[in-house]
Amino acid sequence: MSKYPIFVFEGIEGTGKSTQVKSISVYLKKKRVPFIILREPGGSKNSEKIRKILLNKKSNFNPITDLLLYLASRSENIEKIINKNLYKKIILIDRFVYSTLAYQHYGMGINLKLIKYLNKLIIKKIKIKHIFLHTVDKKNLFLRLNNRKNKNRYDNFKYSFYDKVQKGFLKMLKNKNNVTIIDTRKSQTDNTKEILTIINKYI
Repeated sequence: MSKYPIFVFEGIEGTGKSTQVKSISVYLKKKRVPFIILREPGGSKNSEKIRKILLNKKSNFNPITDLLLYLASRSENIEKIINKNLYKKIILIDRFVYSTLAYQHYGMGINLKLIKYLNKLIIKKIKIKHIFLHTVDKKNLFLRLNNRKNKNRYDNFKYSFYDKVQKGFLKMLKNKNNVTIIDTRKSQTDNTKEILTIINKYI
């Protein structure tokens, strides 16, 4: 088992997963454990360009275009960043494969087999060690979204969309052995401790 695995943080908007990624990075830095952080969309230079297009509030893509842009961003990250750091550093990814399945299939209705095929084509043999799925209730979701200063295109959907996506995440992941459900109704500190307890088992 590699001591430098891939950890993925999944969940809809307002779940605090990005905050947890930052907390974990602070811990790893103190421990002098080599790591990198990626976010999707974004990451590599080209992927960040795609991110600006995807999340721009003025953008209006059809679902297939949306899907292909996300996958293009991921493909760039795998070639430019992930493959070069695999087994050399811990890799923390803020959204990855299951976000595409949850948003583009369960949220937008794109064929599931198509998404899985394209993901497999891009990811090849890359293995995720553990997934932290962050969940949020309706009240806290909109409380956190309303408090955001800089909103993007994905911060303005109706609750029915977020609900479908979150239920999609849970359907795919809740029974997997390498998944921990992080209930964000708990305190940020308690959730960080829970995540670190699992990460430390691997490293």
